[in-house]
Amino acid sequence: MTEHRGLDVVDFHLHFQLGADPTVRACEHDAGMHPGDGHDRAVRAAGSAPYAEQWRRAWGFGDPEPPMTDRYAEADRWADELRTHRIRRAVFVTGGGNDALADVVDRHPDLMLGLAHHDPFAPGAAAELERAVVERGLRGLKLFAPLLRGGLDDPALDDLWATAQRLRVPVLIHIGHYGSAGGLPAGRYDHPDQLARMARRFPELAVVVPHFGVQHVKELFFAAWGCPNIHVDTSGSNQWVRWMPYRLSLDDLFRRCYETIGPHRIVFGSDSSWFPRGYVTRYLDDQLRICRELGMPDDHLRAIFAGNAERLLGLEES
Repeated sequence: MTEHRGLDVVDFHLHFQLGADPTVRACEHDAGMHPGDGHDRAVRAAGSAPYAEQWRRAWGFGDPEPPMTDRYAEADRWADELRTHRIRRAVFVTGGGNDALADVVDRHPDLMLGLAHHDPFAPGAAAELERAVVERGLRGLKLFAPLLRGGLDDPALDDLWATAQRLRVPVLIHIGHYGSAGGLPAGRYDHPDQLARMARRFPELAVVVPHFGVQHVKELFFAAWGCPNIHVDTSGSNQWVRWMPYRLSLDDLFRRCYETIGPHRIVFGSDSSWFPRGYVTRYLDDQLRICRELGMPDDHLRAIFAGNAERLLGLEES
């Protein structure tokens, strides 16, 4: 069991049955991520395919199980994980569609929250966000920018951003590399410049970028410098640092982020997503250690590991 030493934890970033999510898979196909057997053979021939297995072995993670056929039984399994590891609230950012995820989190409303995750360019996307938030109780919107068919600053999305701003719900936007070996190295529509142009037009919209922006970390920090509504989510193993052309570690990321944008725009996430790995206490432990070694005072730790998420999700009012 992770020892938080009295610190509440609200995890801003988990996935429910991500590998079987039809909404995400459809966007992957539209983005050309699954071109066919030829690409898969090339990935295997290049030795990229075993990378995931090597990574799991290095971190002590077992091979992923197939998603359970009973979604509610899997939700119960997640609830047990959260209670075991003393995670006060957890936000599932994808989960098979808005209604499917809303049904799952409604099973454990004391522990689980969810985000809408539909196609932002689909007709009626803004109305669907309003329905998902107002009628189904979801708490924001999750997008994978590399999978989009238009830019984040495309005027076609203005109604969506305006709706999120009016509803006062956050938008979690993944930028940079997507997927494991053989995935998308980047997308044509996911650069922080586009993110910043959108954020400046909607200054009261809380925008959160996970994984420290992946390879766009420098550009993200500058975008956050210019846009005080841009936040950074710390989720995942952040193994992408190994591919950068200069030395970069999780310690470096936390230090630079803390020194530049401060503690009130950093949001803890684990990116927990599959069993038998379950809740990834290793990521939480490492991040807590780094923050404490940086000498962060207790109120800053409280903000990063719970308070900022509570504010963004409207939990303070409730």
